[in-house]
Amino acid sequence: MALAQEPRILLLDEPTTFLDVAHQVEVMHLLRRLNARGITIVAVLHDLALAGRFTSRIIAIRDGQVAFDGPPSAVLDPEALERVFGVPMLVLPDPDTGLPIPIPRPDPALCPAATPAPAPAPRGSG
Repeated sequence: MALAQEPRILLLDEPTTFLDVAHQVEVMHLLRRLNARGITIVAVLHDLALAGRFTSRIIAIRDGQVAFDGPPSAVLDPEALERVFGVPMLVLPDPDTGLPIPIPRPDPALCPAATPAPAPAPRGSG
């Protein structure tokens, strides 16, 4: 209904919540296309990987104050994310785009490191 009214600004609260990955990506692609057509998109996203991949600007709010504001590559760093969320973070570069992919670091006291699964045994040739 919001798009039928041809808005200049679209405000969205968690537009990808409860969607599977394919539909999350579909929604984010739609929002990018709408933005390219001149619609300002303001969306609340708690999925930092989606925000880093699909947005041109991220504003983080902590205790009612702007904690950081800028392009994903400038603001999604471990220290800034830990200040906002209170959780140690790891930020990896996306192998395709170089954009940051933030992920939380588990507390080793609460979540022992997983051991890699053993490699499958090679299959015989006969």
